[in-house]
Amino acid sequence: MGVLTGVLAVLCMLYCLSILFFMGYGTKFFLIWGVMALGLTGMSYLFFCPEQSERIPKVIRRGFWTVVVLGVLLFVCVEGLIFSGFGQHAEPGADVVIVLGAQWKNGGPSYVLAKRLDAALAYLKDNPDTMVVVSGGQGSDEPISEAEGMAGYLEAAGIEPERIMQEDASTDTNENLEFSAAFIDKAEARVVIVTNNFHVYRAMKIARKKGYANVEGLAADSYPSMLPNNLLREFFGVAKDFCAGNM
Repeated sequence: MGVLTGVLAVLCMLYCLSILFFMGYGTKFFLIWGVMALGLTGMSYLFFCPEQSERIPKVIRRGFWTVVVLGVLLFVCVEGLIFSGFGQHAEPGADVVIVLGAQWKNGGPSYVLAKRLDAALAYLKDNPDTMVVVSGGQGSDEPISEAEGMAGYLEAAGIEPERIMQEDASTDTNENLEFSAAFIDKAEARVVIVTNNFHVYRAMKIARKKGYANVEGLAADSYPSMLPNNLLREFFGVAKDFCAGNM
């Protein structure tokens, strides 16, 4: 176990540094891999030096390992639910597509947002009667609102401006779906929600909780090397929205 936790600590730190220096990042969530590396290093030390571990009261050691085991089980179950959204493909003929926002950079959409937009574009071109809501406000590090940027991206790709509705006040997935409902009849309209594969499960659960009666997910691709980070972040997103009663 000392070797295993030591190897995992090294891998976590290397992944954290590779995101920092090579992959790029939209938020600082990736630093959690560095924190995990430090924690695993401490665990490895205790495995290699059991006399140090024995100094910790038995009740604390048992409580710690109980939390670890339960946490791992919870993580595996939630990630299984997240993976259930990876293969979702929407049927043709929807009334409305909702594209959930993500970071808009100075040079255009972030990688994950571009993947969402490209998936929406393919659907909209195959379904010329389908309207689209682009949903996302303007963050402190964004030059324009995500909705404005997405609308321009779709128009440049050939989607008629009259088909595009902009929701530019939301700051997270819950607000994306709450505020987008103002543009449609969520009890009657057939809606397709476009987001990245790791995000589909949570988006669909929130949409149904908010009264979208006829809703489907359309899973866009994501950046493969960032997938571990996105999956870990999504675990906390699911936990947060579940505890907040959003899903």
